[in-house]
Amino acid sequence: MMDFMGLMKQAQQMQAKMAEAQLELEQTVVEGEAGGGMVRVALTAKGGMKSISIDPSLLTPDEKEILQDLILTAHMQARAKAEEAMAEKMKALTGGLPLPPGFKLPF
Repeated sequence: MMDFMGLMKQAQQMQAKMAEAQLELEQTVVEGEAGGGMVRVALTAKGGMKSISIDPSLLTPDEKEILQDLILTAHMQARAKAEEAMAEKMKALTGGLPLPPGFKLPF
């Protein structure tokens, strides 16, 4: 019975650490850029968009498609950085325990 109680205590500690990590990830901001920095997108590590910055020279009707592509590229770059930050945080919490592909924490 003592092993079960110890296991429950460890589970509660892990749950508290996960909640703390989620809060930290919500406050971590990553940035992606495209077009040599002419378009910048800032996201939280959980994927929430914080800001977008567009160089005024791209705000012409002739540049519409280029601007759209640059925004997508900057967003994809920021999203990749956010996923990397989240993976690093989860790796630290799980002690490097390899999780099966597609297995996401928290549940």
